[in-house]
Amino acid sequence: MNIRPLSTALLAATLVLPLAACKGPEAEQARRDAAQAADSTGAAAREAVDRAAVATRNAADEAAEASHHAAAESRQALDRAADATASAAEKARDAAREASANASEATAHAAENVADKARDVANDARENADEAKR
Repeated sequence: MNIRPLSTALLAATLVLPLAACKGPEAEQARRDAAQAADSTGAAAREAVDRAAVATRNAADEAAEASHHAAAESRQALDRAADATASAAEKARDAAREASANASEATAHAAENVADKARDVANDARENADEAKR
């Protein structure tokens, strides 16, 4: 809002109004000048209000657009995070299955080794028993 024309018009109106109280042709001219100054002041004020309203609407529109843009970016970021989480969960499940299979395989090998050792011990015991009988 431009304050200089508004201030000038108000100052002119204040200086001219006392002259309007006088009588005669100068008084009539002073009244017309005062009325014109008041009209100019009112027009300047209306114009300033209109410009401020337009600026406010533009700022609100820009803020709304920025908000929509930010919301869209947030949704995209959330979608990417959800995809990454789902992918990580899938990888973790696969790794757990593989670890479980490896653990079962290792347990089976250990059981086979224990069984082999037990067979060897049993065979040795049988041989010792056979030798002791002789």
